[in-house]
Amino acid sequence: MQNEPDSTANTWAMILHFSQFAGYVVPIAGFLAPIVIWQLKKEDIPSLDLHGRNVTNWLITQFLLSVLCWILLIVGIGVLGFLILAVLSVIFPIIGGIKASQGEVWKYPMTIRFV
Repeated sequence: MQNEPDSTANTWAMILHFSQFAGYVVPIAGFLAPIVIWQLKKEDIPSLDLHGRNVTNWLITQFLLSVLCWILLIVGIGVLGFLILAVLSVIFPIIGGIKASQGEVWKYPMTIRFV
């Protein structure tokens, strides 16, 4: 039963990444759910801390990029920025969740490190 703790950690890490999609069901839940999961489980599952940091950094970066896109709407290229950000907001959590289920920590590209 030595694989069970790793399996549990991988499952929680995967849930942490995929919980970003909760925002498609309940507004702001996609931002709050990963942070809440990270904060509640990081003591019980130490390997989850790095996943939580990566996801939190992505969420903050994503927020800042969306603010930038709003500003860029004035000159017309904000729409393109929003489209790219929307695609990345789906692709990155999927890749992160798949990698987490395999026991890997994946750093989201283009992410500013805050935590």
